[in-house]
Amino acid sequence: MEGDRIIVSTSYFPPLGYFFVLVKARDIFIEVHETYPKQTCRNHCCIYSANGKQTLSVPVRKPEGNHTLTRDIRIRYDLPWQKVHLRSIEAAYSNSPFFLYYKDYFLPFFTGHYDSLVELNSGILQTIFRILHIRKEPELTGSFVRVPLNLTDHRSDLTSKRHDFSSPPYFQTFSEKYGFISNLSILDLIFNLGPEAEEYLQV
Repeated sequence: MEGDRIIVSTSYFPPLGYFFVLVKARDIFIEVHETYPKQTCRNHCCIYSANGKQTLSVPVRKPEGNHTLTRDIRIRYDLPWQKVHLRSIEAAYSNSPFFLYYKDYFLPFFTGHYDSLVELNSGILQTIFRILHIRKEPELTGSFVRVPLNLTDHRSDLTSKRHDFSSPPYFQTFSEKYGFISNLSILDLIFNLGPEAEEYLQV
């Protein structure tokens, strides 16, 4: 519904389904007090590589084990994930129409140091909002509420591997080889459509 107040999880270079919901929301709250779940887009994204769909994951550390809250999830730097992610994105999108125009927006996330996953993801989201001219200011939750009142709850569906959102087809660099792949990271849309990405999300 247009103008919903929503609550979503944090997400690393979120999938398109995430943004289709965000652009239509009136108010956005990002859950950071949940117990951190494994294997979701909170710390991974999917891009379109020369070999098809590729998943990039940020290695994390849970100070309190399986009881760690999302706000307390720390990023590991003993593994060269930033270098791997940057190389993978460059290999996947160097020939896409708008890669050279937008790549510098994202370089700080592969060269800087972010203590927490929430800090990294929040910076990414702010950058993407700036690129797409989305004038919204998401708020981090102050506590965990299992059944939030007056909020549409998207904390599990938009970032789950089971989420099967079907995004409308658009040009993708390797589509002639593997066909259109739906609901990839917002990076895929930005590098392939450029300024038209904003209009695409309003469908």
